[in-house]
Amino acid sequence: MDDTHPFFARRLSRGQLIILDLVAGLVFAFVSFTSVANATALPPWVRIALPLGLGLPLTVRRLTPLPVFCFTLVLAIAATVAGVADLAYLAPAYALYVVALSDRAGVLVPTSAIGALSIVTVFGLALAGAPRQGAPEWLLHLDQPLMGIAALGGAWTIGRAVHERRFYAARDAERLAAQAVTEERLRIARELHDVVAHSVGLIAVKAGVANHVMATRPEEAHDALRVIETASRSALVEMRHLLGVLRSADAPDLVPAPGLAGLEGLVHQARLAGVEVQFEVRTGDGGRAFGEERLPEGVELSVYRIVQEALTNVVKHAAPARCRVSVVADGKEVRIEVVDDGPGRRTLPSEGAGHGLIGMRERVMMYGGTFEAAGLPGRGFRVFARLPYGEVS
Repeated sequence: MDDTHPFFARRLSRGQLIILDLVAGLVFAFVSFTSVANATALPPWVRIALPLGLGLPLTVRRLTPLPVFCFTLVLAIAATVAGVADLAYLAPAYALYVVALSDRAGVLVPTSAIGALSIVTVFGLALAGAPRQGAPEWLLHLDQPLMGIAALGGAWTIGRAVHERRFYAARDAERLAAQAVTEERLRIARELHDVVAHSVGLIAVKAGVANHVMATRPEEAHDALRVIETASRSALVEMRHLLGVLRSADAPDLVPAPGLAGLEGLVHQARLAGVEVQFEVRTGDGGRAFGEERLPEGVELSVYRIVQEALTNVVKHAAPARCRVSVVADGKEVRIEVVDDGPGRRTLPSEGAGHGLIGMRERVMMYGGTFEAAGLPGRGFRVFARLPYGEVS
């Protein structure tokens, strides 16, 4: 049995909910027919219109909840006064539940007091039982209004309780999402710190070499100075992006940061998982390879992580499928595009090192780039990122 989308756990569409309300309204109208059929004192058209008026409006209770509630409440009161429908108050109670779910429902309405009154009324009716013969006339007909109060109060209380539960669940989801973004930013800060530390260490080493061989081997000293120039420019770019990002108190993982050289490995892993990958890496100056043009290490790391997460999503949600990975740099920015022909829906992973689309978006925003992730018409999903890395003039 496939329990990926269990019937009672999945979220029904608005059309499906309206269909369920239609079924409930028809059932209630039929039950009301059985109660009103023996009311010979009423005209025949009233015995037909009253059950239909109590049941059919419930179909649109989600579209116009308050008018449906008011309309069915008036009919329920009329039916109770005429003594022809014992369960007439269930119709307005069914509509009142949706009214209570609304954000515009009366905040000043004492829901706790209404719930307590409903419970007391139910227990009172259960303990008192049916009125005895010889009781006052007003007492003989008091049970129906009390049952109506209990039904309406219970519907309102349950509706407000569900509304509050949904509100707190949404707030918890927002808090978890914010926490995920914060953790991802801290992880990115650690990785950028490692990159900058590596650049500064390289500068220190090469500066020592240049100082040592300046007099005896000037060519080697010039090579060291060129490395120092490149590394310092890269470190300055990384430091600009590092400002404003908090660093975690945890010690960073002392491992080399993956870069563009590891993209072939990601593509190979995706192919082993059943994804037919078309891989393209090029620049805008005639097709020079990345190995001949050095990108800042933080940008390389971000490109690697974005391609890694995008291919991971393709393997998780679309395999077996065909996928095209394109990484293009032109000296000022690098553009990453991953397009597949699988199902167009994507979900954020609930566990693991990254946070899916959130992580990719945060990496791009760190460099002031743009990020897009959306399903394609028909089938397929596209992830596009643009990361500027040229020195700011």
